[in-house]
Amino acid sequence: MVHHKVCPLCSSEKIFLHFRCTDHFISKEVFELYKCSLCGFKFTQDYPEETEIGQYYESDDYISHSDTSKGFSNKLYRLVRNVMLGIKKGIIQNATGLNKGSLLDIGSGTGHFAGTMKKAGWLVKGIEINKKARDFSISRFGLEIISPGQMSTLEANSFDCITLWHVLEHFHDPFKYASDILSLLKPGGKCVIALPNCSSYDAKYYGQYWAAYDVPRHLWHFNPSSFRYFSEKTGFTLENLRNLPLDVFYISILSERYGGSKLSFLKGVVKALLFAFLSVFKKGKSSSVIYVLRKIDS
Repeated sequence: MVHHKVCPLCSSEKIFLHFRCTDHFISKEVFELYKCSLCGFKFTQDYPEETEIGQYYESDDYISHSDTSKGFSNKLYRLVRNVMLGIKKGIIQNATGLNKGSLLDIGSGTGHFAGTMKKAGWLVKGIEINKKARDFSISRFGLEIISPGQMSTLEANSFDCITLWHVLEHFHDPFKYASDILSLLKPGGKCVIALPNCSSYDAKYYGQYWAAYDVPRHLWHFNPSSFRYFSEKTGFTLENLRNLPLDVFYISILSERYGGSKLSFLKGVVKALLFAFLSVFKKGKSSSVIYVLRKIDS
């Protein structure tokens, strides 16, 4: 198990137990969430080592690896994903100012986003740790997908854009990945990162049952303030942030279920509508936030 004696973000010793969360998805084990009283960063404590955490992903229901449509929640996820693919493409074009370019998708999963960008004319590569997902991406979309161990073979300063859609929170060493991303981007290149927002309206409402804590798969729990600190510490300029509008519905429905609601779908949808409406006026309170980072020109 990995135990932090200081804050992983600011190195302060002033960390404390925030609350405990259950892994509702696979193991039913309880994990502790700690918070830094200095910078406010939240993180999972005593989580499995990188060589051991794979067992917490071993489920046919883990949709980013299996592309399963089994169960209502996964059917809803696929429906939302299909809508979001077009939105994500527009975000990339807007962030980069390009209709076509070179893109690296880290944590490419089953390849749907990378496939969408390839179809739009982009030169696309992906990085995915799960072999089954890599093989699916290659056969379904004809993508070039490599394992994380092959990341060092990529040419420096070669990508206009690098994307991580709900991926950074899984990395045991996010600082190392940030350094690698910085070296792979062209000068002025953009990195687009989507993350759950632990300061969102739904996170505050659901507390320990908030599905996006997703312990122990999610190790780091960012909000706009802590992510700004992370981006500056790793050498990026944070240019913009925006809402991911539909994530709140999937997360709220799961959170209702985790909390034992008998009408989880109905209650989740109704509450998600409220959370989504409120976050229109405060994008820093959205369930998921997209951060647009720029590599400083050298």
